[in-house]
Amino acid sequence: MKINTDKLLMIPGPTMVPAEVLNAMALPIIGHRTAEFGELLVDTTEKMKKVFQTKNDTYIITGSGTAAMDMAILNVIDKGDKVLNIVNGNFGERFAKITLAHKGESIKLENEWGDIAEPEAVKELLDKHDDIKAVTVVHNETSTGVKNPIEEIGKIVKDYDALYIVDTVSSLGGDYVDVDKFNIDICVTGSQKCLAAPPGLSAITVSEKAWEVIEKTEKKSLYLDLREYKKRYDEKKQTPYTPAVSLIYALNVALDLVLEEGLENRFKRHEKLARATRAGLEAMGIELFAKERARSVTVTSAYLPEGVEDKEFRGLLSKKYNVVIAGGQAHLSGKIFRIGHMGTAKEVHILATLGAIEMALKDLGVKVEGSGVEAAKEILME
Repeated sequence: MKINTDKLLMIPGPTMVPAEVLNAMALPIIGHRTAEFGELLVDTTEKMKKVFQTKNDTYIITGSGTAAMDMAILNVIDKGDKVLNIVNGNFGERFAKITLAHKGESIKLENEWGDIAEPEAVKELLDKHDDIKAVTVVHNETSTGVKNPIEEIGKIVKDYDALYIVDTVSSLGGDYVDVDKFNIDICVTGSQKCLAAPPGLSAITVSEKAWEVIEKTEKKSLYLDLREYKKRYDEKKQTPYTPAVSLIYALNVALDLVLEEGLENRFKRHEKLARATRAGLEAMGIELFAKERARSVTVTSAYLPEGVEDKEFRGLLSKKYNVVIAGGQAHLSGKIFRIGHMGTAKEVHILATLGAIEMALKDLGVKVEGSGVEAAKEILME
């Protein structure tokens, strides 16, 4: 099968992966029960802790971000336990589904898709249900291009017995996340988004407060049992089951690149690319989907112009202009499109994407109000 490798990947993950990260996967396979692999695992884990900004126990999992989400829930709840699931997008809803899958009681805090979760509403529900065991929230909802106020929510949850569980799959390494400062008990992320590594790995951090709950919780999984990860790592610097050695090579190099750029510099770059993308779309007369106060710095969501069919528009972008963007999910399918600007995304990628969108819309007979490229350039040249 022939794959076109010339396409510009501007979806909300997986993202473009630097050559040196890809090249790392060509290193020889080593035994995962050797001291050599142990050194690699410890080195990669310590770098991951720096990106999480935590002193908490941290583990690398061979499995996608959903595996880490599943791990976060199943290790802390028993049948009938209440979990407050904050939902304002597809991945917040996924936490609720995982809660139900493990026989927990999901108490949903439903929010408008396209707007933030209100911290005060979290407090009201915690006051109403004094037996809530955990609170889940997605920092960056890629399904809607919304960033939730996880620091503010963390300040509220810390005053209750509930554990605070946060999904930073599409924000860690691209937006400000400080696990310890934000009082996060369990934080999960994935390799293929802002970290710009290949898909297939996830990571999880666990606080002392979370460990106290985990030790009292019934074992419900073999592969995703956090106690097994802790035991094997503490005793032998290994994973309990066979890890994806080549992916860990790649993640190690990807984390080097993140730390070399510096977290603050990385946050500023993502923020500027987001502003440029939004300005470019609005200059063309395209309405943004996420409310202004809620807009992500790693994903931009926008309504499809009137009369434009989603598959035709994105198909034209991909086939004619070699630019790949994403459509909407769930009830937003066919209504919005999403642009990912995370990981190693640069100014030129934003300009190329906006230029391709403008040309594709003109091909489809849509009147474009102004130049998206020129509007973005003003911000990128600041």
